Amino acid sequence: MIVDLPTVWFVAIAVLWTGYFVLEGFDFGVGMLLPVLGRGRAAEADRRVVINAIGPVWDGNEVWLITAVGAMFAAFPAWYAATFSGFYLPVLLVLVALIGRGVAFEYRGKRDDARWRARWDAAIVFGSAVPAFVWGLVFANVVRGVELDADGVVRSGLVDLLNPYALVGGMTTLALFVLHGAVFLALKTDGPVRRRALAAARTAAPVAGAALFAFLMWTQADHGSPATAALAACALGALLAGAALVARGREGWAFAATAVAEAATSAVVFAALFPAVLPSLLDPAFDLTVASAASAPYTLGILSWVGALFLPLVVLYQSWSYWVFRRRVTRAHVS
Repeated sequence: MIVDLPTVWFVAIAVLWTGYFVLEGFDFGVGMLLPVLGRGRAAEADRRVVINAIGPVWDGNEVWLITAVGAMFAAFPAWYAATFSGFYLPVLLVLVALIGRGVAFEYRGKRDDARWRARWDAAIVFGSAVPAFVWGLVFANVVRGVELDADGVVRSGLVDLLNPYALVGGMTTLALFVLHGAVFLALKTDGPVRRRALAAARTAAPVAGAALFAFLMWTQADHGSPATAALAACALGALLAGAALVARGREGWAFAATAVAEAATSAVVFAALFPAVLPSLLDPAFDLTVASAASAPYTLGILSWVGALFLPLVVLYQSWSYWVFRRRVTRAHVS
């Protein structure tokens, strides 16, 4: 049996990006909610509870981004080159935000000074909100297409990338990640932080639902298929279920539902894109496709053996770390 390795690797990259959005999505949501949930007389204790809730896992979640980008570079070098050069400024902004966010997690507790911590808290919020919005902007533009010429060079400027469809995509990921993060904190904390997280989730759910509905309907209208319609229905149904479960205080099942909503939304993006990897707005003949952008069969074969060996180990290790740090975080743990 002949295996279509380019298609296999397109699916693998879609899975890696989906894993990144689901796992890092709640990290971003937690970071954006830091000043909302950590307030009042015990603001510093509650902010430490919020940060400690993701402390053992946030950097591990970013491994999915590194793996996804590395897989794009190895399996589809033309896709990697066109995407990361054409979206140079947005991706650079994401990189700066992620670096600042990582430094802030490590340095905010180095000095017992309120102004010092406030500056690093602002870096955490900025470093969470920017990627949450920009990744939606980037992938919406990838689905929509860019001004890609015959040489594989993206001619679209920054203003072209800020089109209405892409802005809706950015707002969708931003709202989804806030909801996902709020539900995660309701699941992972107790006391005042948990109560505020549940309230934040109830507030964020209608906003996320409206944004998701608008983005998915727009995507279906312009780039849809029966497969994307089924996935969009799954995403919207999961989000509605998550909102209902949050209202009932069932945060464990609500977190699973919002995770499914994010995964299904990511699947809609990649299903709408296939078999292209980067469509051209100038001429369909200039599209980068799964077949035309792929590496040589020998390279894909080697990658397949490496991925089959190491990816299960990464998943097992990360699953184990989540299990070890599964208990709720309270003020008693940070006092």
